[in-house]
Amino acid sequence: MGDLLWSPSAEMAANANVTAFISWLNTRGHSFRTYEQLRRWSVDDIAAFWEAVWHYFDVTSSAPYDCVLRDAAMPGATWFPGARVNYIETLLSKGDGEKTAIYAASEEGAARTTSWSELKSRVFKLATALRELGVGPGDRVASYLPNVTEAAIAFFASASIGAVWSSCSPDFGAASVIDRFSQITPKVLFATDSYRYGGKSFDRRAEVRAMVDALPSLAHVVHVPGADAAFNMAPVVPGAISWATLMARPEVNAFTFEDTAFDHPLWIVYSSGTTGLPKPFVHGHGGILLEALKFTHFHLNLKPTSCMFYFTTTGWVMWNILLSGLVAGSSVVLYDGNPVTPKPDRLWELAAETGMTLFGASPTYLNGQMKEGIHPNKLYDLRKMDSILLGGSPVMPEHMEWCYTNLRSDMWVTSQSGGTDVASAFVGGVPTLPGYAGEIQARCLGVDVHAFDDDGNEIIDEVGELVVSKPMPSMPLFFWNDEGGHRYRDSYFDTYPGHWRHGDYFKVNKRGGCFILGRSDSTLNRYGVRIGTAEIYRTIEGLEGIEDSIIVNLDLPGGTFFMPLFVVLSKGQKLDDALRQKINKALKERYSPRHVPDRIYQIDAVPYTLTGKKMEVPVRKILLGAPVEKAASRDAMSNPGAIDYFTDFARTQREYSTAAD
Repeated sequence: MGDLLWSPSAEMAANANVTAFISWLNTRGHSFRTYEQLRRWSVDDIAAFWEAVWHYFDVTSSAPYDCVLRDAAMPGATWFPGARVNYIETLLSKGDGEKTAIYAASEEGAARTTSWSELKSRVFKLATALRELGVGPGDRVASYLPNVTEAAIAFFASASIGAVWSSCSPDFGAASVIDRFSQITPKVLFATDSYRYGGKSFDRRAEVRAMVDALPSLAHVVHVPGADAAFNMAPVVPGAISWATLMARPEVNAFTFEDTAFDHPLWIVYSSGTTGLPKPFVHGHGGILLEALKFTHFHLNLKPTSCMFYFTTTGWVMWNILLSGLVAGSSVVLYDGNPVTPKPDRLWELAAETGMTLFGASPTYLNGQMKEGIHPNKLYDLRKMDSILLGGSPVMPEHMEWCYTNLRSDMWVTSQSGGTDVASAFVGGVPTLPGYAGEIQARCLGVDVHAFDDDGNEIIDEVGELVVSKPMPSMPLFFWNDEGGHRYRDSYFDTYPGHWRHGDYFKVNKRGGCFILGRSDSTLNRYGVRIGTAEIYRTIEGLEGIEDSIIVNLDLPGGTFFMPLFVVLSKGQKLDDALRQKINKALKERYSPRHVPDRIYQIDAVPYTLTGKKMEVPVRKILLGAPVEKAASRDAMSNPGAIDYFTDFARTQREYSTAAD
């Protein structure tokens, strides 16, 4: 078990939102004294828990619900039938006046602010304009916008009238966007002409034209000008309506939200699409609202005085989750650009400027800060920053220790892990619990998550499959265009019938600490022992001279296997026998001889998806002989050229044979 790194102060624990919730429950017949007691009740009686969340946050509905949970079977659970809830109506009710709701920043210049009153005004104007364009409940509204305030306003306006939102960021290529949006036949597309990243402008007009040509369902294109005026002098496509035209109208003083059913579709988000057509997950207004209220208050501890940030693009569900910070009455910070441009400490500068209380980023971002030697607390006043959220990939103890040393020694460092498919976390932070090195603090409330062995038995202190045994309100209503639900069922319920198998390797220790050990479909199976790739990366990426790495295990004919490790080295560093021995020694001593790769190779770059995930499964397929076009979609990659090394390697290598004898 990891070393104790942090404990909440008595004041923090007493003032935590989850403490107030426990006190409220205890006045209603309960006697909870600990988080674990609350958690156990929340999964033993999920209907009572979610009804308590409904009443605690005073969720309003124009019609009473018939019951909390009509059918608990998965898939197909039905929550709060009869209730009518509009997510955006509740979100926009949480703040008012001139208090800042949204800060929006880019690589240069001060953040722009939008107050709660300005936000509502602009949402109501745009929603009214969309209604005038013929957009109604159930119509799909698609977005190809950077992480700017206009994207948030377009989302809020669309959902407020019952339209279904879906977003891709402008770093996606046209083919990747068409793969997604062609599945949902959108009626409206919000599109930009360009975006800036790393100090450079990227023209996206050709991509938008290709999308419009490929999406005959589009009735309207709304042009949102990009940051570079050179690209927005004319409409992004002929006939496009300008954003300014839609917003040039009087104040809407009596806006009426669409009275949506609890399970009315809110948005469509997508799987990565690296190995096939992206899966379109449909989430509902009510389920997302309840999950957002729970997660932001009890697991992020957000309050109206908070200011939340997470580094993300509009093409990742973390953007949706970031905006859900508004349901706690908090401010949120949007950032559009490269996080280390024009200088490596750009985000810490922004944190000081906006008064961020919660900073969110991936461990990969922290790796870069560590290797650049950045010490944010020596450069900026970060006294308001009391917590940091690390997500997107497994967290190493060194990441947590760096935060205590270089941000604040008393800050709450929380690691969370969930999925696009549930738009939230399965395991995460609890502000009343201690923090241990390398551990996620606890299983989240209302999430009946376990580690299962191959036979479907719950295991403790052993690595197993991450399984959710009871429904969550934010699980997908369905996959779009999945007639009969076969694709949904096959994706999650074919291994353990009636239980959601997420596809992560997972461990829970005796005190409830949690560990995510990588994707189970990228598992390294050596001599019958399953190894999570996160264990490999945790070890070698902490070694001096190693920037990044990717490892796969190839199951070969005749029951043999080959496990190559590919490493990206620091500038000027060469892979020699001494470094190979250093890597192997570290893996053997920290874990076991089974963790030692068969060969180590130097590469220029690890291939990543657009959402920052290492492409282990596509690399494994390519090394086993699959054509690259069958194994990976270049349009779903952040660095498409990085895959070429592996296609060349598979063609020229002499280390193993994929042919059966």
